[in-house]
Amino acid sequence: MVKPLPEDPFIRSLVLQAQRMQLSRRGMLKGAGVGAAALALAACSSGAPVKLKAAKDKSDSDKIVRWDNWALYLDVDDAGNYPTLEAFEKKTGIKATYTEAVDDNNTYYGKVKDQLKLGQDIGCDTVCLTDWMVDRLIRFGYTQELDHANMPNFKNLVPTYLDVDFDKGRKMSIPWQGGFAGIAWNKDELPGGLKSVSDLWDKSLKGRVGVLSEMRDTMGCIMQDLGTQIDGKWGDAEYTAAIDVLQKQVDDGQIRNIKGNSYKEDLQNGDTLAAIVWSGDITQLNAEAGDHWDFAIPDKGGTLWNDNFVIPIGSTHKKNAETLINYYYDPEVAAQVAAYVNYIPPVVGTKEAMMALDPELADNQLIFPSEETLSNTHVFRSLSSSEEQKYGTQFQAILLGA
Repeated sequence: MVKPLPEDPFIRSLVLQAQRMQLSRRGMLKGAGVGAAALALAACSSGAPVKLKAAKDKSDSDKIVRWDNWALYLDVDDAGNYPTLEAFEKKTGIKATYTEAVDDNNTYYGKVKDQLKLGQDIGCDTVCLTDWMVDRLIRFGYTQELDHANMPNFKNLVPTYLDVDFDKGRKMSIPWQGGFAGIAWNKDELPGGLKSVSDLWDKSLKGRVGVLSEMRDTMGCIMQDLGTQIDGKWGDAEYTAAIDVLQKQVDDGQIRNIKGNSYKEDLQNGDTLAAIVWSGDITQLNAEAGDHWDFAIPDKGGTLWNDNFVIPIGSTHKKNAETLINYYYDPEVAAQVAAYVNYIPPVVGTKEAMMALDPELADNQLIFPSEETLSNTHVFRSLSSSEEQKYGTQFQAILLGA
């Protein structure tokens, strides 16, 4: 018996996409990689859940904190230890467990959404996710309100980050790091360099190009390249024009991979020679694997974003998480992290602390960008729920078929 398709048009489209997929071994592996993302998109169509009750805080009796984050996003030494985190443990007596669990906002959400919906512990006490995903978590009631009394260094937050549209006054979230999405290339293989996103579509790079599975960064860079200001007024026509470009490059075999944080492996092993990337990763890749790559903000503009600490509704160590966040809002600690990750710190006084730590890095535009640098970067505008579903579906359809 053939089951009828769901009535919800968004979920119906996902089912139809799945039915169209060829279930070869390669197709199944690729489908598994984006399946969580597709389910995450479906979840956001169901509306906010009932009001959840925050978990009981055991911080005073249980001195641990569990932190989920992206790869290459905290200072690490040659032995694989995290110096600032070890210093935090010695200073506070709180044992920290740090996990590079986030490869992509949607796939992470896909793994934890069922527990979040029930108000359960997702296995971490704080996690760093991007603005738009944090917006979703807050709207759905999946985060706990921060107690600023446990975070005296909250005063060091860069003022421009205080009243964001998804969290006025930063009651539920606080920035971890910010950065750019732009283009990178292997300068040994491409000594002439690249200037624009359009350069990625040169026939000489066929099958050696990567783009990010983060929709707002890949689509944002393509839309900017087509002349659309992503932080301005635009709609279906502008987005569809960019989707058509992405689809063509996938269909023609120009794009080899669409990935989250793991895109770095493709650059390192030579599978890709050029890609849409995140700024700080390239500096770290050069430090770890030899100075082989260059990064640039595309001539028509790149994207600007922030990742933010949130405390999930089921976290049982809220006060310990706030103590951790407070520690990383010390400018000297923030400078140590920035010297390694090469992203934009949200902490007032970090540049001055960096002057003492590494004066050369204090002039690095990827860490402390000038107004001129920022003028060519843009924040992908906020999407309505219907836009998020519609545009996300179009993007995920390409990932499913890639």
